[in-house]
Amino acid sequence: MADPIPLSVTVNGRTRRGVAEPRLTLADYLREQAQCTGVHLGCEHGVCGSCTVLMDGEAVRSCLLFAVQADGAHITTVEGLAPDQDTLHPVQEAFRDCHGLQCGFCTPGFVVSVAAFLEANPDPSDAEIRHGLAGNLCRCTGYQGIVAATKQAAATLREERT
Repeated sequence: MADPIPLSVTVNGRTRRGVAEPRLTLADYLREQAQCTGVHLGCEHGVCGSCTVLMDGEAVRSCLLFAVQADGAHITTVEGLAPDQDTLHPVQEAFRDCHGLQCGFCTPGFVVSVAAFLEANPDPSDAEIRHGLAGNLCRCTGYQGIVAATKQAAATLREERT
């Protein structure tokens, strides 16, 4: 077994220093060492999107990265999107309001993906939303609530920017 590698990563605004086994995935690091249990592992092949987090502002599949690849990076999980513990992020509010979740397993990955998508495309059409979220899978909702939530979050974020 290889020796642990030093690691310094900022997770949800908090810098964490330690070591990680070279083959430890970022998803497992976030869940087990950073206690970010909103990072869900579905397929562990990068297909379902349940493990999506932001790494330096870009949506990534944490199951496909090793923790050591995040050395020096800023990671945001679903737990870190909101400005504080008493306030939801507009995407989280929209998912609640528009019933964009049922069992909730895929929801953290969708929320993070939608937040990143809306940063890049603040006024998307329905077709753009569906295309932008094609990398996230949900087996419960039929996607109607997720699309509606994305539209509501887009409108809220546009209002906040003006």
